[in-house]
Amino acid sequence: MLYAILLFAVVSIISLSCKKEASPQLPQQQAQALQQQAMEGTASLNAAIPPFNLEVILTGEGNRFGHVKFRQDNDAAKIISLDTWVRDLEPNHEYLLQRAVDAINEVDGNCTSTSWLTLGKGPTSQSILTDETGTGREGLWRGIPPTIPSGSAFDIHFRVIDAISQEVVLTSDCYNYVVR
Repeated sequence: MLYAILLFAVVSIISLSCKKEASPQLPQQQAQALQQQAMEGTASLNAAIPPFNLEVILTGEGNRFGHVKFRQDNDAAKIISLDTWVRDLEPNHEYLLQRAVDAINEVDGNCTSTSWLTLGKGPTSQSILTDETGTGREGLWRGIPPTIPSGSAFDIHFRVIDAISQEVVLTSDCYNYVVR
């Protein structure tokens, strides 16, 4: 059904764009039908379009740096793997990865949310412990609530905080993410 709608829309656009003369507007009823079809297919279309996976870069003062390999496999559980790596932080110290997301499907590339969630192993927070050189790695993960449908899009940003002082040491830019 979705493919039929897409095929109809593509053929219509191509045929209308190939005309040399301006054509009269579609009758109101046809325009509304096309708009409704497009709206019904949005979640399904978004579910097939990346970005499902992100390469999140975290930066801080001086050489402080971090990377989150953000991956969502194509699985019913909707689990996101967050392989996290930090460097040039305080040696032998604990840090936490946090994320904040804007409202569902209000994607504008401007992350405004300050509702920070500490990430970990599922719903349990997990520290990133640095070694004697200030480098740390941790395999974190988080499940997407089943109430959030595939195709939902978010603006999302990340930060790393000191686990003791709660001071922000690394931050990311704003990323767009689509639930697989």
